[in-house]
Amino acid sequence: MKYIKYSFILLLSITFLGCGFYSFTGASVPPGTETYQVNRFENTALLIEPGLERDFKLALEDLIQNQTNLRLVPNNGDLVYEGEITEYRISPTTATSQNTAAQNRLTISVKLRFFNKKDEEDELEQSFSFFFDFPGSSQLIGAQRAQAHEEIFERLTQDIFNATLAKW
Repeated sequence: MKYIKYSFILLLSITFLGCGFYSFTGASVPPGTETYQVNRFENTALLIEPGLERDFKLALEDLIQNQTNLRLVPNNGDLVYEGEITEYRISPTTATSQNTAAQNRLTISVKLRFFNKKDEEDELEQSFSFFFDFPGSSQLIGAQRAQAHEEIFERLTQDIFNATLAKW
């Protein structure tokens, strides 16, 4: 009976210790990394949407904050995210028989530079892009524009997170 009790305690301890290195988000934060910073993503796209760079920066900060234990700092972060918004384009994707757009697509592309002060081999420079389709008969304004930006940012920030911290 005594051995069963100790075996159970040992098994329970191993189970809890094994869970200490697992992350439900898939994040693989390098040891010793405690902080991150997100610098301004300058909008260099031909079509400028006011406030887009601020909204994207906040979306990226929020995602990292919510999926890791890292602390956001304004400078000297262990991990640094920066780059440019290189494309903000609305283009027709399908046409009607009257040669008008049946569906349009908003595409946003971001060029990312990622620096890891703890492991320089982990650094990355990569472009990410995603789109949102909407009816050709409507304008991309108001709530529809907000929804488009939200959906695109959700995908872009998750792709950036996966490439830099989840290594997917």
